[in-house]
Amino acid sequence: MSKDAGRVAERSRTIDSVKVALLGCGVVGTQVVRLLREQSEELAARVGAPIELAGIAVRRPQRHPDVPAELLTTDAAGLVARPDVDVVVELMGGIEPARDLLLDALKNDRSVVSANKALLAEEGEALATAARESGADLYYEASVAGAIPLLRPIQQSLAGDRIRRVAGIVNGTTNFILSAMESTGAGYADALEEAGRLGYAEADPTADVDGYDAASKAAILASLAFHTRVTASDVHREGIRDVTATDIASAKALGCSVKLLAICEQVDGDAGSTVSARVYPAMIPKAHPLASVSGAFNAVFVEADAAGPLMFYGQGAGGPQTASAVLGDLVAAARNRVIGGRGPRDTAYAHLSVQPMGEVRTRYHVNVDVHDRAGVLAAVASVFAEHGVSIATVKQEGGREAESPDADDAGHGGDAGTDATLVVVTHEAPDAALRATVDALSGLDSVRGVASVLRVEGLGRPVHALGGAQ
Repeated sequence: MSKDAGRVAERSRTIDSVKVALLGCGVVGTQVVRLLREQSEELAARVGAPIELAGIAVRRPQRHPDVPAELLTTDAAGLVARPDVDVVVELMGGIEPARDLLLDALKNDRSVVSANKALLAEEGEALATAARESGADLYYEASVAGAIPLLRPIQQSLAGDRIRRVAGIVNGTTNFILSAMESTGAGYADALEEAGRLGYAEADPTADVDGYDAASKAAILASLAFHTRVTASDVHREGIRDVTATDIASAKALGCSVKLLAICEQVDGDAGSTVSARVYPAMIPKAHPLASVSGAFNAVFVEADAAGPLMFYGQGAGGPQTASAVLGDLVAAARNRVIGGRGPRDTAYAHLSVQPMGEVRTRYHVNVDVHDRAGVLAAVASVFAEHGVSIATVKQEGGREAESPDADDAGHGGDAGTDATLVVVTHEAPDAALRATVDALSGLDSVRGVASVLRVEGLGRPVHALGGAQ
């Protein structure tokens, strides 16, 4: 009998109850404790043995008067090392000391349940290796999209299929802000203030509005979907701070909504396959189901060869919602301890490289502020052409009526003191070509500046109808 098999068999003979060490007792941890108490009999029936809290590690025990004092400890390492602990549930957040605590737990045959997206995005490989070597379980459904069952379907339900793309809204704070901007016409600052007042935004919203939270989740999704280790640093990241009310209005005029998207896809090329992982605000057609996802909700599309497109929708955050996902993982881990089973292993056999952002092809919506004078449209159009970016539509706002890029400028005297905005929607082009185009536009005498650049994502639906005046 192998070492792992012997250990698993020993568990099944000796476990009369499953002892749980809880690291952290904040908003989510408090809900986990509540659910363990309220549903103890049902959980025991599902697991095959009672689930008991062995202890709860917190920084300040006095701040948890509703938790039995004998369960509280400030010694997280000591709690993890207790010989009677079977499962460690980590809800501390951050990289350290969570990383060392979980590695110690896994190496000593304690199964781990975590909601720590930042840790899993950075140290997922180390944790998976420790779990594989010890035979312990590592579950982390709650790290992405809160209560929405997403990781387990990708890892297990679609294990016999080939996933091509995972794309969607995975941050409730930014979706609330963008939804408020669209529905009320408010600017970013006012919408952020409202999100904070209602409890959707943290006092320091950086992780959300600058895309760090979504990038961590994208790394986890890409790693699972494409069997390749992807870290948060591999994910191209842009936030929503620069999205303006004008951008939102322009999107509405084109029949689109602006959403912060996490997009992970396998890109097949002549030189082989790569993984693209990126987070940025983008316009999406109103006809796409993601456009109707409002408020703090999350929604993710998974596209697979055989299964086709699948949509996962629901509450992406919140204490009870995230605790639901944590309890689901805890039940799975506890059941395995009782029956002597093992959960699914992470696989990273594909070893695909990450596609450079400059090679990613999308469409673009570009607002160019110009001096309304003869030849300006032709000059702008020539810059796009020089960099291989084809214009699909162009519309002039303010100043004289819009010209065609091919129009003869003769006879258009124009007023050099009049300002206008050219709204350009491109065909698909590499990101590097678009960035070079924007840099070149800024150097034209007739261009006051590039006011905004937003990508246009069809997400599997045709976007040829987008545009203004042709």
